Order: sequence, then C-alpha cells, then structure tokens
Amino acid sequence: METILQAENLRRSYAIGKTVLDVLKGVSLEVGEGETLSIMGESGSGKSTLLHVLGGLDQPKTGTVAFRGRSIYGMSSPRRARFRAEKVGFVFQAFHLLPELDIVENVALPAMALRGGREAVARAKELLAEVGLGERIGHRPQELSGGEQQRVAIARALMNDPDLLFADEPTGNLDSKTGEKVLHYLFQLVESRRHSLVLVTHSREVAARCSRGLHLKDGVLV
Repeated sequence: METILQAENLRRSYAIGKTVLDVLKGVSLEVGEGETLSIMGESGSGKSTLLHVLGGLDQPKTGTVAFRGRSIYGMSSPRRARFRAEKVGFVFQAFHLLPELDIVENVALPAMALRGGREAVARAKELLAEVGLGERIGHRPQELSGGEQQRVAIARALMNDPDLLFADEPTGNLDSKTGEKVLHYLFQLVESRRHSLVLVTHSREVAARCSRGLHLKDGVLV
C-alpha cells in the first residue's frame, strides 16, 4: 500500500499563563492510500490537535508532515491553504455550516474558488443526493436535524474530491441511531471513491469500522 501521509516526531505545546501544556509528545504515523484509520483516545489526549496538525490547520512545534513525500509545513501559507482546499477535507463534530446559506451553497462553497459556480452547484446537488438529502435542497441548516446537518458537512468535505479526509468525532453530537446512519454514508462515500480517511473517536464501535486503529494517550501513541 502506497503511503499518502507520513508524520514524524510531532510535538505541539500550548502556553496557558506561565504553564506550558505538552499536547503531542513525539507522534509518528503513516496513512496508506485508500486506508481508513481510527485514532482513539480519551478527551484531552490530543486527538483533535493531532488531526489539525496532520491536516495543515495547526503547525507543530517540531516534527514533519509529508503529503505524498512533500512537507506541508515547508510550503508557503498560500500554498498550504491551496493544499487544504484541493487535497484534504474536514468533517467536524460541530458541523460548522453557515446558517445564512442554504445547504447547496454550504456544500458548494469550498469549490467556488476552484471551479465555476454552475459546475460547483451541480456537483453539490449530486453529493447531497448521495448522502440522502436530494429532497432537502433549498433548505438552510437550521431547518435540518443534527444528523442531516452532519451529512451536509460530509458532502461539503468531499466537494473538491480530496485524496484524504479527516473526521473529528463526526458522531459526537448525535444519538446512536442517527450516528450509525451518518457513519453509513461516510464510509460508503469514502470506500466508493477510495479516499483515505483518518477518523478521531473515543468510541470502540466507531473505531472498529476502520481498517486499522491507533490509540493516543497523554500525547503519545500507545
């Protein structure tokens, strides 16, 4: 299996007043092409920080992250922003949908700078149909249930057909039945397109759906 993402000796700390909190303490890992990888851990173990560092959202204090052999933190800020737009997608626990836009506009938003508006809207409608929301086009996020909003967020993350998808507790705000439906759509889309997926969770049941799992404890992989 070809390696798509490689991280070496990642360290990240935050200053809280005069106290320095070490969140990542030398994390190394690889993600294979088309692999689904879970990262488990308790709250405060550094899971979300690790995901943000891997995806180019938060720079490590030391260590490297390479996408297809190229260091993402060796890129200029504009080039790294374009990398995030074109190569990775994010699904967050809190959805992060814009309430003033309808769901088609929310999904199409990441592609507006990369392709024409009409093409972006057409693709957004296709993705919404794939996550079972084809009949809700025209609705705004606040008119949808939590599970439906998370499916909109999944469609948005896949808008630019990324090579790598990051999901941070994607069912954390949902009941078990709704969460199962969201996971069904997430894994169906990832596997049908051969995307790589890195999924952060505290749930063993969710982690078991991935092809491989890691456990983060107190900032280190154990």
